[in-house]
Amino acid sequence: MLCNALRTNILYTFLFLSLGFSSAAEVSVDGGKTIFTNVCGQCHARDMKTLSTGPALGGYAESWSEYPREDLYSWIRNSQALIGTGHPRAVELWNDYKPTLMTNNLDLSDDDIESVLAYIDCKVVNGPECTAAIVANGTDGAVGVQQSNSWMYWLIFAILAGLALFLSRVINNMGRIAAHRDGVPYEGKTLAQTLTSKSMITFGIFALVILGGYTTVSRAMELGRQQTYAPEQPIKFSHETHAGVNKIDCQYCHDGARRSKHALIPATNTCMNCHAAIKVGTEHGTAELTKVFASAGYDPSTNKYIENYDNLSEEEIKAIYTKWIADSYLAETGLAELDNEGKRIVDAQWKGLVSSLTNDQKTKIQGPIEWIRVHNLPDHVYFSHAQHVTVGKVECQQCHGPVEDMELVEQHAPLSMGWCINCHKETEVQFKDNDYYNSYMKYHEELASGEKEKVTVEDIGGLECQKCHY
Repeated sequence: MLCNALRTNILYTFLFLSLGFSSAAEVSVDGGKTIFTNVCGQCHARDMKTLSTGPALGGYAESWSEYPREDLYSWIRNSQALIGTGHPRAVELWNDYKPTLMTNNLDLSDDDIESVLAYIDCKVVNGPECTAAIVANGTDGAVGVQQSNSWMYWLIFAILAGLALFLSRVINNMGRIAAHRDGVPYEGKTLAQTLTSKSMITFGIFALVILGGYTTVSRAMELGRQQTYAPEQPIKFSHETHAGVNKIDCQYCHDGARRSKHALIPATNTCMNCHAAIKVGTEHGTAELTKVFASAGYDPSTNKYIENYDNLSEEEIKAIYTKWIADSYLAETGLAELDNEGKRIVDAQWKGLVSSLTNDQKTKIQGPIEWIRVHNLPDHVYFSHAQHVTVGKVECQQCHGPVEDMELVEQHAPLSMGWCINCHKETEVQFKDNDYYNSYMKYHEELASGEKEKVTVEDIGGLECQKCHY
């Protein structure tokens, strides 16, 4: 019995080692890209050369060359702590970018940081051609060829399997010898019997439950964390043109941001406030704006909304808008009638209109434009735009990035729990001239007396679970 128990324990140990073994950390450009995307990319430009919320990272080697590498590690992990020591480079950066705080990254190891630096070097040298690679730890960041460690895992698995088999046979023989010596029959189990025993099956089920639970939780945590996600929209709407070139305030279109939980997708009527007058786009001509007109039921040829529009057939709608597209083409070219190119343009724009405004669920052209959602929080997370925009005075760009520079909007920040918590820990509450915070007399008194320099969101309960989960 003792031999059987020992053999089973050895097999358990083998299985745990096989499932739980992990290799030593390594410096990887691919790993650095992942960390940069999830952590650094929310404030630093991805080309490593352009100034953004934070400085361009491509020149880090030169700007930190006078200081030990460990100082750079300290800066990346906790910039405010290094600033507090009076470090010259840290103070210089703070003076350039204050009051914007750099997010703390206390959980990054030296290898993690070196991976990010290797990715930065790769992007500076190779630009978009930068691909996954492995670099040696402690080097100057030169990029090598990607290598796989799969062979090492399989080798370890084979060694452990062989060791388990060998020890099982040794224990089996020892039991047989002992039984022969004592003159009793031997009741040992073969390896196959051990692997199919009740205890091993129970362990297998337990392992599957643990693995399934881990996978489920891991996948659930990834919901909404789709940084850089930039889906093609049914209409080629350019935020760069509207918010950047024409300086249209974000809240003109997303007017819910200042007064409700949701920022709201603007209704087509909001678009028509301007485009009843601006009928031809500077980049796409009539191709995209005609979709807006068809959605709202507006006839740009007569400058009137179409009566009984919702009941018109597709052929009747086609006649209205293909006429508009054709007339615009003739006005632009000065032709008296459509040539082959004009007919091709009219046909292509009409097909594009139908494709953009209809789908399997929405079979009619009439009705709202079905924009594709970019940002998505899990259902168990409560987030109020009004609380942040109106009360907290948070700029849209702090979470959504430089939208005024985006031709196609993408998810800028990871929107993870850790990202939100770090922001609440570091963001200073604007107490001055903000009546919302008049009830916090204690903090007002401490600020007035100099006992407290600032109040963060954390101080007023910004890390309480029920603030975001209800």
